[in-house]
Amino acid sequence: MLILNLGCGTKTSTHPAVVNLDRSIYLRIRCHPLLRRLGPLLARGSRRVNLDLLPDNIRVHDISRGLPYGTASVDVVYHSHLLEHLDRDAALDLLREGRRVLRSGGVLRIVVPDLERLCRQYLASLEYCLLQSVASAGHVQRIADLLEQSVRRESFGSSRQVPWRRWLEGLLLGDARRRGETHQWMYDRVTLPHLLSELEFQEVSVQRFDTSWIPSWRDYGLDLNGDGGEYRPGSLYVEARR
Repeated sequence: MLILNLGCGTKTSTHPAVVNLDRSIYLRIRCHPLLRRLGPLLARGSRRVNLDLLPDNIRVHDISRGLPYGTASVDVVYHSHLLEHLDRDAALDLLREGRRVLRSGGVLRIVVPDLERLCRQYLASLEYCLLQSVASAGHVQRIADLLEQSVRRESFGSSRQVPWRRWLEGLLLGDARRRGETHQWMYDRVTLPHLLSELEFQEVSVQRFDTSWIPSWRDYGLDLNGDGGEYRPGSLYVEARR
């Protein structure tokens, strides 16, 4: 079994069947001998913890250049909260690459924010505010849930640093869009399955975080938090076969 965990960031699996593949700064530091030695200076606090927890089964690669695997050589292609960060053309390229490397009958599993859920939460909050004639902080948060990650300019991680470090990271790494943090599109349980069908994937199905066609899916821990619950609540889970 060979499972590709694309755009993994720091959400990796230690299972030997998994290759955690990304070009995030964490993986680049972890895989570079010199930068790894400088880790304590480059990453502190929670960042250092995330760096130290990275397993050995990681591979640094820019997925915009395609996937470094042969045609029909992979059993599972998985990515979580990645597709929405890509422009629509780039998203199509990634999905086509995923189909190329999958073996016949192999599984593509995609996790994205659920646009339908976010919209329903916003509309429910709007109705409540209109009935109560109030504008609550919770309603403002519902709007932020829909829009904040599409319009944010400063990287989330840098925003929590001291001023000089925020400035330096912005200078070296760029803003949130340049780092690939902003949402470029959103998907729901109609549009994503339809897109996969158009790309000639078969048996497209909406799943839950703990259900999958992938045998023993829970053993890989990719959609689970440390307590065995859902890692990214409010997500849409879609699978398809090659």
